[in-house]
Amino acid sequence: MKRKTQKISVGNVKIGGDAPIAVQSMCATRTTDIPATLAQLKLLESAGADLIRVAIDSRKDVEALRELRKECKANLVVDLQENYRLASDLAPFVDKVRYNPGHLHHHQKELSVRDKVKFLADTAGEHDCAIRIGVNFGSLDPAQKEQGVDSSDVALASAVQHCELMDEFGFTEFLVSLKSSNPNAVIAINKEFAAKRPQTPLHLGVTEAGLLPEGAIKTRIAFEQLLSQGIGDTVRVSLTLPDSEKDKEIFVAKEILADVEAGRFRSVPEFLESGLNVISCPSCSRVENGKFVELAQEVKKVTEYAKEHDLTIAVMGCRVNGPGETDDADLGLWCAPNFVNLKKGSEELGAFPYDEIIARLLEEVDALIAKKS
Repeated sequence: MKRKTQKISVGNVKIGGDAPIAVQSMCATRTTDIPATLAQLKLLESAGADLIRVAIDSRKDVEALRELRKECKANLVVDLQENYRLASDLAPFVDKVRYNPGHLHHHQKELSVRDKVKFLADTAGEHDCAIRIGVNFGSLDPAQKEQGVDSSDVALASAVQHCELMDEFGFTEFLVSLKSSNPNAVIAINKEFAAKRPQTPLHLGVTEAGLLPEGAIKTRIAFEQLLSQGIGDTVRVSLTLPDSEKDKEIFVAKEILADVEAGRFRSVPEFLESGLNVISCPSCSRVENGKFVELAQEVKKVTEYAKEHDLTIAVMGCRVNGPGETDDADLGLWCAPNFVNLKKGSEELGAFPYDEIIARLLEEVDALIAKKS
């Protein structure tokens, strides 16, 4: 039975309480490319998206959003990055604002987190917007991280802290997401949060689920375990896809929801962390080079020979989450406009052109296999 959380409004969609589980996705195009973003919005709307997210990182993005809103009636969610102050400029054009507690420290370091969150809550309240507190294991609040034992503890503490700030400010139209690329971590932390904050609606997702079919499998494992226990009010399937296939995120989500509702469970009880694990982030408007999706596909293909080895390779598309999200992988790649950064754990190995990175990656894969053997 679905737990009875607080019901909030996001545009014309209700989330939480007895409302149906809402399905959402995110535009992969650059927000300033208005024709391409409009086409993506229409693609996702046609697939049945209840909410559609776009990324905002500059005032040019805000101006583009103003034009997009004139042509689009969808329920829009804006993904704030480091510049939380843009919330006051974009709030009139959107239905929900998502911020990451781990990104609030980048600007105006002299201001407290409390003051920044109050600004966001006041702005959202003034413009009748909902808020998502979006916590990612790969981009955690550094102040919290210094105190936590592991990423899960830090993520949970951060989410609870920001919920308590919303309570203090009297802002009720909010929900929380707690995301990791590991389905088992997603299951565990969302169960724990639901026990601590039973009234707070939850947005479910496995971030950097990766390419098909593995990305859908990882997501299904988490969703089946949580939704069957009544945990989850809205979902997003995060897949690495070409722009023209972004609607597959909606189709996969709807298929999982239908199966859970009908009692059809296809996943294993637990995600088994053995063998090669290629993690890649969902293509989104923050990706700085369109070759990112091709690179992720190529990494998966050329490392197939290592499938029996316990290695994790992370392929990230941008500077926002790339550096942090790759820290826990054996090898990590995060993409810049003209080069790819290669890492071994948290150690930086250098930056390489797109046409050279695969050969360099395979050197490191072979070295790790030899070392572990």
